[in-house]
Amino acid sequence: MNRTVAFALGGVAGYLADAAFADPRRGHPVAVFGTAAGRLERRLWRDRRSVGAAYTAACVGAVAAGAVLAERALGRSGAGQAALAAAATWTVLGGTSLTREARTIGRSLQAHDLTAARERLPHLCGRDPSTLDERQIARAVVESVAENTADAVVNALAWGALAGTPGLLAFRAVNTLDAMVGHRSPRHLRFGWASARLDDVAGWPGARLTALLAVAAAPEPATAWRIWRRDGSAHPSPNAGQAESAFAGALGVRLGGTLNYGARVEHRPVLGAELRPVAVDDIERACVLSRRVGGLALAVTLGGRMLWAWRRSAGRGRV
Repeated sequence: MNRTVAFALGGVAGYLADAAFADPRRGHPVAVFGTAAGRLERRLWRDRRSVGAAYTAACVGAVAAGAVLAERALGRSGAGQAALAAAATWTVLGGTSLTREARTIGRSLQAHDLTAARERLPHLCGRDPSTLDERQIARAVVESVAENTADAVVNALAWGALAGTPGLLAFRAVNTLDAMVGHRSPRHLRFGWASARLDDVAGWPGARLTALLAVAAAPEPATAWRIWRRDGSAHPSPNAGQAESAFAGALGVRLGGTLNYGARVEHRPVLGAELRPVAVDDIERACVLSRRVGGLALAVTLGGRMLWAWRRSAGRGRV
């Protein structure tokens, strides 16, 4: 069994493990990494971009180097390489936890338990839920499902296809650091700049692949394509708008607009302005779309990696 086949088998196994078991509630490797990165941040913090860049490089480099060393230690063991890829894939994927959280909020809204929905929303996104009504919470959930389908599923698989197990784990490290220090708080405006910019770069391929796959999975692909191509770049984030606009078109709903993050209010462009507002039932539709996109992403990324490896092997054979 060569390394490409081993990685593909491990990727499928890891995806199925996430689908069956979601994230472990205790001892999750990403949480362990976050704890270590948080301790290092407290030691190294200076209000300078250069220090933040060094911090980002150290954290991501350590994760990537550890994955490379683990692969080398396994040598030619196909079963070992597959097991490593499976563990890494299960570690970095969060698609099942994402949709479970969204559906939990959706059930509260369907029961008209606005208090429970407001209490649960911060588990999914950083908005202030205290003044949101049912439709606004539903919109926040659908937008979070769209954005996190790209981050928690498609981007991870894309980087796995590009760089194997080290790519999978390094992407999750980048994405975690962005969540920790990449926001525009006074403490992290400069220190977290490198983490935020690296996350923008790392998120570029998966965001666009997410949009393409959402179009492919849409009931009316032409509408999804039109909304994505027209509105995808209107979002202030170079990546989030790609997935959100494609989901808006695929679901036939209007996303974007004013967002409240506690003391900070953002007025974002509307995505799919001519479409209807989000309803509570659209949460389930967004979850179904997210799972379809995830399955397509698994097939496209692993299939693409195997095809590339086969063409390289065939090319060397002709020489």
